[in-house]
Amino acid sequence: MIILKSQEEIEIMRKGGKILACIMQKIKNFLKPGISTKQIEDFAHQLMQEYKVSSAFKGYRGFPGYICTSVNSEVVHGIPTDGCFLKEGDIISIDAGINYQGFYLDCAFTAAVGKVSSQKMKLIQVTKNSLYEGIKKAKAGNHLSDISYAIQNYVEQNGFSVVRDFVGHGIGRQLHEEPQIPNFGKPHEGPVLREGMVLAIEPMVNMGSWEVKFLENGWTAVTKDGLDSAHFEHTIALLDNNIEILTL
Repeated sequence: MIILKSQEEIEIMRKGGKILACIMQKIKNFLKPGISTKQIEDFAHQLMQEYKVSSAFKGYRGFPGYICTSVNSEVVHGIPTDGCFLKEGDIISIDAGINYQGFYLDCAFTAAVGKVSSQKMKLIQVTKNSLYEGIKKAKAGNHLSDISYAIQNYVEQNGFSVVRDFVGHGIGRQLHEEPQIPNFGKPHEGPVLREGMVLAIEPMVNMGSWEVKFLENGWTAVTKDGLDSAHFEHTIALLDNNIEILTL
């Protein structure tokens, strides 16, 4: 069942979204060659404490981190560690979620570490743009798969591939609610979008094949061909004839 949110509930999520956006911007500014992914996590946890919010990920189905840190060919759910240090030319995806006053917000970005290749920069930009192409279609009256099709179409036109093993999702009092939002598919299928829906849209885009495999930790997905991957996500609300990005 897709749960519609009231204006009051969306207002709470709007405030939480602003907090998460601030946290993500500060994490982005913190990134540099030489730091470990555990240092990034510690900084993120410190920010969550300062803003008086809790991590949506820590302990979720046993996940050990406060945030996800996925480097280069790691697609999603990278676990922060003391032994993984960023170096010039890497790209890193940061995925973070918070609980604010009983409601969840979810957001992700991929950033370059120092100077990276033009192809890596293109991957980052195309992935970010594909998120906004999907958001444009998240209007009341459209079908859910209009979002999926817009993302896939944009990504493939630019020579990359969309990961098919993970989806966006509804979000609210639970981190993952209905509906699931694939990043690929035909247009004009699935549920009709309605005012009051709150969605986390999150394309993951690979430089090579869309196929992934899991590391032994049971969490981290990496590209099968070892090429790089990027990930962007926003939590959005469908309002009356309008789309609001809550985590911008």
